[in-house]
Amino acid sequence: MEVIKETKDYTIYQKRSKRYAVKDGNRAWLSGDAKVKVLLSEKLLDVPAPKAKEEAPAAEESAGE
Repeated sequence: MEVIKETKDYTIYQKRSKRYAVKDGNRAWLSGDAKVKVLLSEKLLDVPAPKAKEEAPAAEESAGE
């Protein structure tokens, strides 16, 4: 694994598979929301915009009557 960024609070690694791993200041691996929060703050993770829900055509037809 390659060290991407190292601070006193956490260390970010990049695996050979191009995925990221994060260790906190106590050398414990982070996972879940804590890991995502760190990766988002470092702009290493992109969050796609939510898709707009399309209303069902049947709902529009019944509203027109």
